[in-house]
Amino acid sequence: MKTLDNILIIGKGAIKEKTISQLSSLGWSPHQIECIRAATKIPKDDLPLVGLFVFESQAPYLSSEIENFINEGKTRWIAIIDIKLIKNNDIRQSVGRLFCAFHVTPIDINRLHFTLESLRDIADLASSSSCQSEVGKSECQMVGNSPIMKELFKTIHKVAVVDAPVFIQGESGTGKELTARAIHDESSRAGHPFNAVNCGALPTNLIQSELFGHEKGAFTGASQRKIGIIENTEGGTLFLDEIGDLPLELQVNLLRFLENHTIQRVGGLKEIEVDVRVLAATHVDLEKAVEKGSFREDLYHRLNVLQVRIPPLRMRGEDIEVLAHHFFHQFANEKSLQVTGFNKESLALMRLYEWPGNIRELINRVRRAMIMCDHHLIRPTDLGLERRHCASRHAESLEEARDIAERGVVLASLTRNSFNIQHAARELGISRVTLYRLMEKHKVNRASEAQGPKGKVEGGTPREAPNVLHLSSLKKGPS
Repeated sequence: MKTLDNILIIGKGAIKEKTISQLSSLGWSPHQIECIRAATKIPKDDLPLVGLFVFESQAPYLSSEIENFINEGKTRWIAIIDIKLIKNNDIRQSVGRLFCAFHVTPIDINRLHFTLESLRDIADLASSSSCQSEVGKSECQMVGNSPIMKELFKTIHKVAVVDAPVFIQGESGTGKELTARAIHDESSRAGHPFNAVNCGALPTNLIQSELFGHEKGAFTGASQRKIGIIENTEGGTLFLDEIGDLPLELQVNLLRFLENHTIQRVGGLKEIEVDVRVLAATHVDLEKAVEKGSFREDLYHRLNVLQVRIPPLRMRGEDIEVLAHHFFHQFANEKSLQVTGFNKESLALMRLYEWPGNIRELINRVRRAMIMCDHHLIRPTDLGLERRHCASRHAESLEEARDIAERGVVLASLTRNSFNIQHAARELGISRVTLYRLMEKHKVNRASEAQGPKGKVEGGTPREAPNVLHLSSLKKGPS
């Protein structure tokens, strides 16, 4: 029964023969049954990707039978409900908790068709081998079906089975921690801890103690022994994000650990053997950092045994619509119940936009749009996108294009946060040290921006988006 265009309809009520005929003319194959008990007799493997559940006045709205059936299956359900019933607070909460979308009667067949198509596509992706099976049992559920993402999934598989350090490269917001977690979940260490550390976010005077631990009395305030993050990751995988921010004096200790697989707690003399795989990432050019002397060359080569490059979102045009729908359903419990998806212009503009903030920016824009939208479908203005933001921009080189995008997203975040460094750094998912370095690199400061930007124009990052709501992560956020 499970073909892409099948629809299971539970209940009669609002779904009359006319609606069935209209759905059929639009290419759907509707199968209608009378009640939930009949639905429970259908083998789970035969259930379609999408379904309609008709709320009727005499129906047991909150019955455990309905909830169990919907929660246990992989079908994406749309509630069909009378507009008077949806005003009931209990029913609203039930619909928001259990269903991907809802439509009130009388049914607008075109809107219903659009919602069904959107849910079918995201359900198809979620169940396809090109997505979930590519990342196996990874909890992070990396989403993508474009050729460049298929290559990334293949690379993840290859490096996961080799127990060696991996260096992950990618712009801010592309999902470096998600990639690290996928590597861990595909490896033989999957049953052991996965710990992620942002090296730029730890206070300089505490980094060594946090990573390596300390003995009682090692320093003022060390009232008891502390086991460090490395020891706590025994048998598992340690992900060191923003490794370029690690102070030089601590790079020596990390190098010794990578070479000997032993550590010393601060204030201790004993060498402690630790079995931990290290993955590292940064958005800065470590080769240039080595040339400048701010990063040890021997540590760079020790970390860079295997390499994974994550593509920026602007190179994943085929994935943008699927990702937008994916995040839409992730935040379904926060949205106004009248919002059912994106209009066609929004989807088109999202594909044209360059996404300087990558996945993190897409998450922010979708979440904000869902909260602020006053219509059934999200429009470009809800996303803070207009044609002028999505026009092609030209740069003389790839490096210049990256600089334009990087400066744009840094400036946009600072502007939204009134140049509050701590708030902007938190929104961008980087340390204050890293943000100060980026501001210095791109000559961004409050005084110069008050006079207007000089030199090249940074198109593509809207400044008039002060209400962007930041979501630092889903379950495990992109870094």
